[in-house]
Amino acid sequence: MPSTFTVFFEDPFWVGVLEVTEPDGVRAARHVFGAEPTNPELLDFAVRDFGGLLEQALSSPIVPPDSTERSRVTNPKRLARAAAREQGKRPVSTAAQEALARGFEESKAESRAAAKRRRAAEDAHRRELARAKAKQRHRGR
Repeated sequence: MPSTFTVFFEDPFWVGVLEVTEPDGVRAARHVFGAEPTNPELLDFAVRDFGGLLEQALSSPIVPPDSTERSRVTNPKRLARAAAREQGKRPVSTAAQEALARGFEESKAESRAAAKRRRAAEDAHRRELARAKAKQRHRGR
């Protein structure tokens, strides 16, 4: 289960993305650092919080890998151009971004459902109090 952890600048914060590659796809999780992390801060993060990030990545939805196979590049000049192009690209794969987006969508849907249940319970409680108050008024108290 190979994985990569990439730290990059996503305006206005520094973000770390963990990509876990499995045979059936990619899972991802992200951690926002805020200011640019120093090497000691990254080491501290790896020692303390990396397990939680890995657990979060493993619980995120899986995104199937690209179905297109890349052909082998044999020409050294073409290989150098491809390497330069890869370095110029954004460091996070699109599969990781899609996995993160799906995770955000799921958590957003869960929080909306929880908020709806909470609002319904509060409304029921308020209605119950109003009915009890009306009953007391009706009784003349």
